[in-house]
Amino acid sequence: MDKLSLLSKFTSSCPFLGRTKTSSLRALCTSASPHFPSLTRLTEKATECPVMGAALAKRSGQLVQSFASLAQSIDVVKIHQDKGVDVTSGSIEKCPHASKALAAARTAEELASAKKRSDALKAAKAAAPQAAAPKPSQGTSPDLRQCPAHTGSFNYEHFYANELQKKHDDKSYRYFNTINRLAAKFPFAHTADTKTEVEVWCSNDYLGMGNNPVVLETMHRALDKYGHGAGGTRNIAGNGSWHVNLEKELAALHRKPAALVFSSCYVANDATLSTLGAKLPGCVYFSDSSNHASMIQGIRHSGAKKVIWKHNDLTDLENKLKEWPKETPKIIAFESVYSMCGSLGPIKEICDLADKYGAITFLDEVHAVGLYGPRGAGLAEHLDYDVHEAAGQSPDPIPGTIMDRVDVISGTLGKAYGAIGGYVAGSAKLIDMIRSYAPGFIFTTSLPPVTIAGAHASIVYQKTYNGDRKLMQWNVREVKKRFSKLGIPVIPGPSHIVPVLIGDAAQVKQASDHLLQKHGIYVQAINYPTVARGEERLRFTITPGHTLEQLDRVAVALDDTFTTLSIKREADWAAVGGRCGVGSVVKETITPIWNDAQLCLTGPAALVPRRTGEARRVDAHAIEVARQQFDGLLGLRMRTGTAGRRPLDIPSAMPLTVVA
Repeated sequence: MDKLSLLSKFTSSCPFLGRTKTSSLRALCTSASPHFPSLTRLTEKATECPVMGAALAKRSGQLVQSFASLAQSIDVVKIHQDKGVDVTSGSIEKCPHASKALAAARTAEELASAKKRSDALKAAKAAAPQAAAPKPSQGTSPDLRQCPAHTGSFNYEHFYANELQKKHDDKSYRYFNTINRLAAKFPFAHTADTKTEVEVWCSNDYLGMGNNPVVLETMHRALDKYGHGAGGTRNIAGNGSWHVNLEKELAALHRKPAALVFSSCYVANDATLSTLGAKLPGCVYFSDSSNHASMIQGIRHSGAKKVIWKHNDLTDLENKLKEWPKETPKIIAFESVYSMCGSLGPIKEICDLADKYGAITFLDEVHAVGLYGPRGAGLAEHLDYDVHEAAGQSPDPIPGTIMDRVDVISGTLGKAYGAIGGYVAGSAKLIDMIRSYAPGFIFTTSLPPVTIAGAHASIVYQKTYNGDRKLMQWNVREVKKRFSKLGIPVIPGPSHIVPVLIGDAAQVKQASDHLLQKHGIYVQAINYPTVARGEERLRFTITPGHTLEQLDRVAVALDDTFTTLSIKREADWAAVGGRCGVGSVVKETITPIWNDAQLCLTGPAALVPRRTGEARRVDAHAIEVARQQFDGLLGLRMRTGTAGRRPLDIPSAMPLTVVA
């Protein structure tokens, strides 16, 4: 992070650095110039500066003089001969000194070229008539390009600029960090600069299944046999065995008769809720006030009447249900785990109210599937943990269980399962109606076989192996303990979500930048409209891939961030009456949804945390179960190597700890 640290030191003295957003500077200094590959975009920009331009021109001259003797390959070859250096391939790049010298010479040459280009552009601009609009070059930054003016009509660009300025003014403008997750180093990633690695603490790939070995292996096998794209919509050439089998797997996971896969869970929620509300005559939606945007949009698109009830307030929900005749079609839409605060929906109690007032239930399990329950079916399964554990992998419904009482369950393949896509599960007729009427399902290209294969392998693995869920939940407990000891204001909740209250739009962005730039820790700032103004936060997600040492390090880094930026701690929130459950006068006792017995904290099978340097734990039995699931479609397992394609070795006794 040296480049970014240096930039922060000079922002007060340089007008350009001072008025440019940190995220923009980060992007400029970590991406190559499109015109001069050895320079960053920031260096190219600096050649336009009257101060830095001259300094860089002088520096380029020094570099040229310093490495003039190594500017040509023939000179390097002669040096090798004189010194007795043998480069058998004839490539001077094998000599580190020569390659560095040539790189420096190229940099010097490109610095000089960049300065000449900058001067030429300035001269051309000065010579051009004032009325003529500047013609953007190929490498111009997108925010500097202008669309053609629509003379005499509505000023579209001015409107866009005003709308964006509103986001800047209230500090809710969103900046995207470039994060490239590394499969072999989960949970590490590199930034736009491949040499700069950071720890990721906000990924929704909760269990690291995006790089699980059996998931990657299955995807490679599927890709080799079926190629990439699906070829069309489900109705036209895009309905493969992979899609049908995955839907059967998802139905069995939730012990429901049927399921339907969508391109994302946003689409699944939108399409299902809009279709149900539009088709059910006189339908009324009862929507929790903290529901996800996809549910809000689906209800809105349905055209049905909507009644909003206070978050998790059963009394408010019942009072609103009472106002409608029992025979009126009603849908109660809510979530199991609310991702920004970590609260849990009272599923059983809502099912009781639905039965009492003639409603059906729509439960979003997006942040729970894969993470709760003995097979990872979500919170509804977890609430009857022992019963579902005893039933094993049976797809049959268990009457009287909470999961069986929920009418429609939606889930995602893009979080705990590490893939992409969404789905709904329910009765066969309900699912068939959505399949037949929902535009969001009918008129979109289906997911590629390779993606479906990876998602399916992930589900089978997690249905079979419970260890990742347990280790993740243990890590969550430990992080919350460490934060609490330091007075870090964690919004209380029983789930795996760790929301740290900041309470200010500008500060939450500064905190995210400070953690990234100084500590190499990436956690995204969450602000309005995702959360209410004044409730801005950092949302930490902890994985089984994080080690004990990383848990210690993130606590120290966050403590430093709070001190450096003078962010309110828990005691400060208590002094002003509290916010979001932080600093409340009456402290609520929070009991984690995973209890000690379920986590196996004691006994011979006691959970063991991961330490730095230890290989990732992968379950041999779960890998074999997942592999066998796809042999019918994929045939003999093959691997590609120096000897060409040959059968894939399947160890008879794979160790429980395997490097991914």
